[in-house]
Amino acid sequence: MIARLRSLLFVPGGRPDLLPKVGRARPDAVVVDLEDAVAPDAKDTARAAAVDALTAGRPDAGTVLLRVNPPGTPWHEADVAAAAGAGASGAIDGVVLPKYERADQLAAVWAALPSGARVVVGLETARGVADARPLLAQRPDAAYFGAEDYAADIGGRRTAAGTEVLYARSAVCLAAHLAGVLALDQAVVAVRDADAFRADAGQGRDIGYRGKICLHPVQVAIAHEVFTPSEAEVEHARAVLAAAEQGVGVVDGEMVDAVHVTMARRVLAAADDTAADDTAAGERACGSA
Repeated sequence: MIARLRSLLFVPGGRPDLLPKVGRARPDAVVVDLEDAVAPDAKDTARAAAVDALTAGRPDAGTVLLRVNPPGTPWHEADVAAAAGAGASGAIDGVVLPKYERADQLAAVWAALPSGARVVVGLETARGVADARPLLAQRPDAAYFGAEDYAADIGGRRTAAGTEVLYARSAVCLAAHLAGVLALDQAVVAVRDADAFRADAGQGRDIGYRGKICLHPVQVAIAHEVFTPSEAEVEHARAVLAAAEQGVGVVDGEMVDAVHVTMARRVLAAADDTAADDTAAGERACGSA
C-alpha cells in the first residue's frame, strides 16, 4: 500500500519531453498517461516513446506510474505488457488502471506485472462507483474518483458547485476508507484557476480524501498545502492530546472527547508522514546533484 500521496501529477504519454521537467514541482507521484492524453491513432507511438523516455531516466518523484488504457480497449494488453517490461527494469513502479469495474481486471493486471508493482485504480464509471466496496476490497494500492468520466457515463452535467457528483465522490471515499485504501480526489480541469483548485481540494479533504489528481504542475503545490496539516492544526492536535491525558478537558472552547483525540492523532500522523517524505525528497535531490 502507498502510505502518502498528496499529489498525483499526470503527464501526457505523447510528450516524453516533459518528463525531465516535472520534478521541479516535486509531486509525490508522476503518472505518464497513455489513456485520455493520447489520441486513438497515436496510442502505439506514444506507448513506445513513453517507455523509452522512462527507461532512459525516471522523473524525480517518489512514485512513477504508467496509466494504461482500460480493459476491453484495443491497446490495453500491449500497454500492460509494456508496463511489465518497464517495471522489471525499474523504470516505473506500477500502473494506473482506469475505469476499474470488475475484480478480475485488477487481478489480471497484477498477474502481468512484476512482484511488488503498485496499482492505482480509477473508479470513474457508474458501475465502478456502484460496486466500489467489493472492488476496493481487492486492496489496490490507491484509488481515485474520476468525476468527469463518471458524469459523462451516467448522463449528468458537470457544474462548478459539483453537487451532481457529491454522492459518487463520497461513496468512493467511504469505500476506500473501509478497505484501508488510500483515496485520491477528482481532477479540476481548469488547470490555471488556482482558487478553484484550492476550494475543490479543500472540499475533498473535508470529505476524507488524502490527496488529489493534478493535471498541471501549478496544482501540485496547492495539493500539498491542502493535504498537509498546517502548523496551527498540528499545535491544536498536540493541545488536544495533552488535554486528554488530564481526563476531560477543553481546547479552544470545545470539549475534548474520544472523537477529538482520534482526529488529533490522524493530524499528527499525517504531519509525520509529510516530514518523512520531505526528508526522502531532499535525499533524492542530493543524490542527483
